[in-house]
Amino acid sequence: MGKIKQNKSIKQQQQQINQPLHKQLMQDEQMNKFGRVSSKPRQHDDDDDEDTQQSSVIDPKTSNKILSLARQQQSDLDREQLLNSLSDDEQLNEDEFKLKDGDEDEAIEDDDEAIDAQDNSDNSTHAHFQQLQIDPTDQQAIDTFMPSETTSRRTLADLIMDKINAQSAPSQPVEQPQDTLSDKVKEVYTKVGQLLSRYKSGPLPKAFKIIPSLPNWIAILQLTGPESWTPHATYAATRLFASNLKANQTRLFYEHVLLDRCRDNLNDPNTKNLNVHLYDALRKSLYKPAAFFKGILFPLLNSHCTLKEAAIFASVLSKTSIPVLHSAAALLHLAEMDYAGPTSLFIRVLLDKKYALPYKVLDGLVYHFMRFAKSNTKMPVLWHQSLLVFTQRYSSDLTPEQKDALLDVVKTNVHPQISPEIRREIQTSTERAPGMIQDESMAI
Repeated sequence: MGKIKQNKSIKQQQQQINQPLHKQLMQDEQMNKFGRVSSKPRQHDDDDDEDTQQSSVIDPKTSNKILSLARQQQSDLDREQLLNSLSDDEQLNEDEFKLKDGDEDEAIEDDDEAIDAQDNSDNSTHAHFQQLQIDPTDQQAIDTFMPSETTSRRTLADLIMDKINAQSAPSQPVEQPQDTLSDKVKEVYTKVGQLLSRYKSGPLPKAFKIIPSLPNWIAILQLTGPESWTPHATYAATRLFASNLKANQTRLFYEHVLLDRCRDNLNDPNTKNLNVHLYDALRKSLYKPAAFFKGILFPLLNSHCTLKEAAIFASVLSKTSIPVLHSAAALLHLAEMDYAGPTSLFIRVLLDKKYALPYKVLDGLVYHFMRFAKSNTKMPVLWHQSLLVFTQRYSSDLTPEQKDALLDVVKTNVHPQISPEIRREIQTSTERAPGMIQDESMAI
C-alpha cells in the first residue's frame, strides 16, 4: 500500500503541538490579531537577482578593450608630465662655478702656509724621536719577542719527507730486557704447583686460572712443575688451556705438558694402561684438532712411538669426531712421513672414519703405498690392513693407472689372507671419471 499523504494544515498542527507552550501561546495571539499568514517564496525577486548577477559579469573581449584604453590614456598623461617638467627647468649659470681671481690667489697662499707649517711640525717630531733613549731591560724584553736570527719556515711537505726518510733508514736493533719474574710471583706459583701435586677435585686456584691470559704464561707454567701434577690436575688444566688459548699456544701446552705426562704414565712399570683422567684429557685436547695433530700425534710418531702408545692414542681418535679437512690434512702428512708401524695404525683409524677425502689426499696415499713396490723387506700386518681399508673405502675413486700400480704392490708384498681381498676390491670396483678435479682447501 502506498503512503497516505497528509494535508499541510495537519502537519502544521502537529508541529505546533510538538513546540513548547510559550511558543504555542505566541502563535495563537498572532492568529487572533493578524489571521493566518502565508509565507510563499518570491520567485520574481530571485529572477531579478540572477539578471543583476549576469549583467554584472563582462565578457573577455570588452574587458581587454577597456584595459587597452586605460593603458593608452596613462601613457599620454606620463608624456605630458615629462614635457612640462623639461620646459619649466632653468639653465644653469656657469658664472656661479667660477672662482674669482682674488679669491683664487688667497686660496693658494693659504695652501702654502699650511704646507710650511706641516714641514716645521715634522722636523720637531723627528727631533723629539731622536732624543728618546730605550732602557736596556726593555730592549732585552723586545729582543725576546723578536729574535734576531730568522730561520726558514718548515712546511707540511718537509715534515712528511723527514718521517719517510726516518722510516726508510736502517733501524738499529733495540735490545729488549728479558722478562724477569719477581720473587713473590715465584713463591706464589711454586705453592700453586704444590697444591696441584695433591689435587683431586674441586675448583682450581685462582692464580692458576689466570695463567692463559698472561703474556709469559710458559715461564709461569714451568714454576708450577707440571711433571708433578696429579692426573686430575692435568685433566683440569687441559680443559682450561684448550678453551682459553689459541691453537698455536695450545700446541705448546699439548706437546710439552700433556704428551709428556701421558707417556710417563704409560712407561711407568706400576701401571698397565693409561690413567682414565689422562685419557679424558686426551679426548678433551681434540677440542682443537690442529693443536692435537701438531702437538701430540706428529711429535709422538717422530720420537720412536711404541705400538702400545700408538694403540691408545689411536683409540682416542676413533672415539672422537674430527672435522673432515683436519683429518684429510693429517692423512696427507702421515703419508709423506717416513714409514713406521704406528703410522699405518693411525692411517687405518682415520680411513675407517669414511670421510669424503679430496683427490689430493687419495693420490698421496697411493704414492705412499707405491713406495714399497720394489722393497724386499716383509711388510707388517698393520701395513696390509691399512692398504685393505684404503681399497675398501676409496677404490672407486682411483684411476686405472693407480689401480694397476697398487696391484703391482700387492704382487710384491703378499699376505696369504689379506692380499686376495685387496686384489678383489681393486678389480671389482669402478673407476674414477677422467678429468675430475676436486678443489678443497686443506689446512691444519
